[in-house]
Amino acid sequence: ERLPDFEAIYFRRRIGYNEVALASQWRDGKVVDMIVEKQFISAEAFYDIIQRPEHADRRVELVEGEIVDMPLPNPIHAAVLTSLSTALNVFVKLQGQGRVLTGDVAFILEQNPEGRDTLRGLDIAYISTERLPGSLPRKPLLVAPELAVEVISLSNKAEDIEKKTQQLLKAGTALIWIVYPDLQSVAVHTSDTAVRLSQSDMLTGGEVLPNFAIPVREIFADA
Repeated sequence: ERLPDFEAIYFRRRIGYNEVALASQWRDGKVVDMIVEKQFISAEAFYDIIQRPEHADRRVELVEGEIVDMPLPNPIHAAVLTSLSTALNVFVKLQGQGRVLTGDVAFILEQNPEGRDTLRGLDIAYISTERLPGSLPRKPLLVAPELAVEVISLSNKAEDIEKKTQQLLKAGTALIWIVYPDLQSVAVHTSDTAVRLSQSDMLTGGEVLPNFAIPVREIFADA
């Protein structure tokens, strides 16, 4: 005999890093859990979480209040990152016009009253002295970099790459390089253009880093 459906029982459960409110109901002979409320995490709370020793080996970002795991880099990713960051760092130091930061440096790109903040890590970031004068803080940066660079692995999802690109542009990043080691190409994004460069092309700093240029094939020479 079929048991009658019962009214929802509400309870809270932690799924991953985020706490949710669930409504549990008996429907068609089985218990069905439905998420009815999700508790979003602020950038400040997120930073406190990832500083804990148990999360030391994890790569995570905060996307609109939810903590998401990011793929670990492979050796090819590391080689490309080293090649491009070295070229940028040498150029910027000679010009004396800012800093090149590497290693998943954290930037708060969005802060919302309801707590749906976004904190993203970047493979490489250039930020001018004008935009960030003085010494570096010990916490995530509240200003977006002028140049953001992401080196893509096969495990990166296209929709997340696009979302991250749009979040950076909205936050004030003027130039974004999305580097694809497997395709040996670079997608260059600004607020109004998107161009894909191949091995035969030259990657330039545009208005952000005038006179910076590197052959695309050189970026992948050690990969």
